[in-house]
Formats: sequence, structure tokens, C-alpha cells
Amino acid sequence: MRPRLQEKYFEKIVPAMQEKFGIKNVLSVPRLEKIVINMGVGKAIGDMKILENAMADLATITGQKPMMTRSKKAISNFKLRENLPIGCKVTLRRARMYEFMDRLVSICLPRLRDFNGVSAKSFDGKGNFSLGISDQAIFPEIETGRILNPQGMDITFVFNAGPKEYTQELLILFGVPFKKRKD
Repeated sequence: MRPRLQEKYFEKIVPAMQEKFGIKNVLSVPRLEKIVINMGVGKAIGDMKILENAMADLATITGQKPMMTRSKKAISNFKLRENLPIGCKVTLRRARMYEFMDRLVSICLPRLRDFNGVSAKSFDGKGNFSLGISDQAIFPEIETGRILNPQGMDITFVFNAGPKEYTQELLILFGVPFKKRKD
């Protein structure tokens, strides 16, 4: 069984995108390829337990075991040596990706305090979108009383193709709330 958001993509979003932008071929409509979630845990240099807790939280949030990221080079000002564990990341694809996005848009983003929408300035040149979250406690899977170190994360939505206008419209149709522009 396909996730709810994936069904919505094929049944409603693809025809709406074709109509709005005049795309004739269904395969030319931009689609979400993957979602990459990254947690940089700088405090892990002094205490490895912090990184283990962050990895456990990320596994709980995504339903997938995270990969540990290591430093590429030594920086003495940050007491960082080469090949030291400093974070973790997960790449979600297919059904897990759609389920995570559905939970993020419908449950987690509305739980943010004073949330007015995400910034539309976070697109790169290829139409991919990045979003930063300052605390993992917005996810309902995380027990707030158990959190020792509040940890933020970066979420990147990677699309197969398309300019910023196409991918932004796709995100709007998925339900991502963007801030209203002040013109």
C-alpha cells in the first residue's frame, strides 16, 4: 500500500502541475527523489554519549538507522581531529520519504512556536530545498522528558529536475506552508 502523500502526488499533484506549467509529458513533472536529514553534533567531540543519543533520536524519527559522519580535516580551534565522529545523517527514499514528509508537514511544523511558514529563500540553483529545525522535540516520536541535549537538524528535499518555480509549486501542493511575501 502506498503512503497517502504518494497517492496524492500521482492522482492530484501531477495533473495540477501539468495544467499550470503546460507540461505535456508526465515524466517531465518534477518529483521528490530523496530527503536527507543531517544532525551535526559538535558536542560529541567531548562526549560520545551525546552522539549516540542523537543517533537513537534520529532513528526513532525516521524509522531508519542513521549513518555516522566523521570530520574530514583537523581544525585546532574547535579541538577537532581528522576522522572524529561529529554527526549523523539519514537518506530517505520511496515510501519512508513520503511518510516522513507527511508527518513533517501535517504534525511537526505546526508544533513549532510562533511558526509563520518556512522561508522561500532556501532553494539552491537546481531547485532543491533545505529546511533547518532547531529542536527535535517537535516530532511526536520523541519523549520530551528524556531529551538531555536539544539537537537541531537540517532537512534537504532533493528533486529530480526543474527550476525553483516548479519545485516550489510542488512543495506547496504537498502542503508545505511558505511565508507570505511582503511586497
